[in-house]
Amino acid sequence: MAKGKKIYDKKECFMSGKMIEPLNLKGREKISDFIDNVYGNSGYNARNLADACKIFKKMIEDKDNTTICLTLAGAMTPIGMSGVIIGMMQMGFFDFIISTGANLYHDLHRPYNFPMKQGEVFVDDAELNDNDISRIYDVYIEDSETLMATDKVIIETLKNVPLRKPISTAEFHYQLGKNVWKTAPHPEKSILAWAYKLNIPIYTSSPGDSSIGMNLAEEAMKGKRVYLDPLIDITETTAFVGCSKKNGAIEIGGGSPKNFYMQTQPHLWQFLRIPRGGHDYFVQLTTDSPQWGGLSGATPQEAKSWGKIKKEAKTYAVVYSCASITFPLLCQYVRQECKPRKLKELYLKRKEFVKKIDEEQGKVKLNLDEFRELWKEDPKPNDFYD
Repeated sequence: MAKGKKIYDKKECFMSGKMIEPLNLKGREKISDFIDNVYGNSGYNARNLADACKIFKKMIEDKDNTTICLTLAGAMTPIGMSGVIIGMMQMGFFDFIISTGANLYHDLHRPYNFPMKQGEVFVDDAELNDNDISRIYDVYIEDSETLMATDKVIIETLKNVPLRKPISTAEFHYQLGKNVWKTAPHPEKSILAWAYKLNIPIYTSSPGDSSIGMNLAEEAMKGKRVYLDPLIDITETTAFVGCSKKNGAIEIGGGSPKNFYMQTQPHLWQFLRIPRGGHDYFVQLTTDSPQWGGLSGATPQEAKSWGKIKKEAKTYAVVYSCASITFPLLCQYVRQECKPRKLKELYLKRKEFVKKIDEEQGKVKLNLDEFRELWKEDPKPNDFYD
C-alpha cells in the first residue's frame, strides 16, 4: 500500500504541468503576447523559445545588474541582423560582444552602401564567379565594389592603430568603429560604429579567420604589423565576468565565440583560483546537436560539469532552430517587455577590471609566486597595459 502511494504521489508531480489546449490566435497579438500565450502554451522548440525569452527578460531585469554578453557565429550580419543587434546595444541589453571576424567584416559593407543583395539559392555558382559575385546561401556580394572596397576601409583604419605594440581585438575594433563613424555615409548601420559610440567592447576569438585578418596579414608583409594579442582578450573578458555579480549570454550559433565566452568561468577557477561557480544565465539559438561531440552542440547541462554554468542554475535554454527566425523574436520580446538599462561602457573599464581581478587573485590561498614560477617570465594581467 505504501509503495503504491509513493508511485501515485510521483505521478501527481509528473502530471502537474499546464494543460495543453488548442492554441487560440486572435490575429492582433503583439510579439510578447504571441510568445507567452501561443509558443509558451505549446511544445517542442516553440516552448523552448518562450522559455528563452523569459530567461532573457530575467537576465535584463535582475537586481544584481547582470553583465550580458552576445556571442555571434554564423553569417548573421549579411542577412541584416546588424540592425537588430544595434537596437539591443542602444537599450543596454548587450554589455560586450564576442563575434567571428566574418560577421564584423560584413558589418562594414552597409555603412558605405557597398552592394550586398538578396539572390537565389539554385544558381550556377561558376557563373556567379565569372561575374565577380560571391554567394552566402541566398545573399550575393559583389567582389570589387563590396569586398575590395571594404578592404580599403580596413587599411585606412590602420593609420590610427598603434603598431609594434600588442593590443586586444577590442581596441582594434574600437578604432575600426571610430573610423566608420567618421567616414561612412551611414555609420548608424554598423555594429562596429555603434560599439565605438556606446563604448561596448567587441572581441574576436579567432582574429586571423576572416577577411579582416587577411587584410592585417597583407599589411604586415609591407611592414605595417598590428599585433593583435588574444591573451589580452582572454584576460579582459574574464575580468568582466569575474567583476560582475551575475553573468549571462545570448549565444547565436556556437563555434569559437561560444567557447571564448564559456571559458571565462574555468579561467577563473582553474587558473586564477578564484571560484565563481559558473554563469547564471545561458540562452543559445542553434541548429547543432550534442551527439557529435562538438562544442557548438554542447548542452548547458554538460557545461555544468566544467563549472561553466552554476550547478543549481535553471535559467538556461537551447532553441534548436534557425537564428534568422528566432533571434529577432527573442529581441523583440524583451524590447516590448523590458525598460532600457544604463550602459555599462565596459570598454572604458577594461584596465580597472583587470586590476581588480589581479588583486583578488593575490588574496587566494595558493602561493602565486610558486604558481608563476612555472611560467618563468609570465606577466601579471595588468602588465599588458604598461
